[in-house]
Amino acid sequence: MASHPSSSGSANGRTTHSNGSLTLGEITPESSFEANGSSSPSSSTYPTNGFIQPPYQNAHNEEVVSHLYHAGFQTGNYADTILHVHQNVYRLHAIILSRSPYLAHLMSTSPQTSGQRIIYVHLDHEPEVTQEGFAIALGYLYSAISLNLIRADNARAVLAGGCLLGGMEELCQYSYNVCRQSMSVETIGGWLEFVDTLPSPSDGTPTPNLPSTSVFGPYAQLLRDDVFRFLVVTLPEVLDVQRPHQEPASGPSGRDVLLQIYSRVPFELFKSAVESPTFLIGSDQARFKFAKDAIEIRKRSIARGLGAEETVVLAFGQSNFGSSAVHVTRKMRKRPLWKVNS
Repeated sequence: MASHPSSSGSANGRTTHSNGSLTLGEITPESSFEANGSSSPSSSTYPTNGFIQPPYQNAHNEEVVSHLYHAGFQTGNYADTILHVHQNVYRLHAIILSRSPYLAHLMSTSPQTSGQRIIYVHLDHEPEVTQEGFAIALGYLYSAISLNLIRADNARAVLAGGCLLGGMEELCQYSYNVCRQSMSVETIGGWLEFVDTLPSPSDGTPTPNLPSTSVFGPYAQLLRDDVFRFLVVTLPEVLDVQRPHQEPASGPSGRDVLLQIYSRVPFELFKSAVESPTFLIGSDQARFKFAKDAIEIRKRSIARGLGAEETVVLAFGQSNFGSSAVHVTRKMRKRPLWKVNS
């Protein structure tokens, strides 16, 4: 016997944004006036001359969307699809989930043994897609109200969830903009760790194209480029590293802060940043001195752990390294070979 759709009033998904924790934002649904099986007013038998959109249409659409989000997504009323992800269970609606190409494929390929459709989303190999990020992206299928939940500390996870589900470019673009604006002296360390998880450059260019296998799709390349620009342009400006040397202040100088940050930059990105003509560090001599000081710090941290030896060269006269007179290299230390006497 087929089971009946759920109409339970409990919170859906058991995530951090449970019932009552949201502040509704303004929703602007599409202004289409077409109903199921009928034509729009402009193509109907009614005269189009002087047609005025009913004043209640937008208010009605907002009411419908709000009802879908609260009664459909948050409480799972009248659900026909059960979605399992992480340790959470969502009671949802196939017609809404079909907006996502990823979920539409799951629904069409998952065998069904009961009246309610059951699908499983496995995210073991997608660490960037967190429970919160997935829940916000999932809620966006029901309503743009989910945009109100995006913050600087969860935007990357929402972007990952949106890219995974697909069909929500506006959510992805909004999340990406929040990510880009969140880069600062305080947060750049986390962004460097993120960049280090992306495929390494292979062609020697500052920001090579990344494989499309990344869950972030084209946004992986955009975020890497943003981190690169932040390192070579924004940070030196914010820290005022080209200001003439003055007496030591109460705290570290801007140059010292920049050195500490560059000491944690993955090598390929470090090399590209130091050699970039857009790096706002001053003359070639200043760039060489900065790279040398940064490498000295890296010897005690990131380079040491990899067993690598990094060096910097300053070319005089005609440069052999393109537009930069400073060139950074790295070679792996050879492990000592032990002779075993027979």
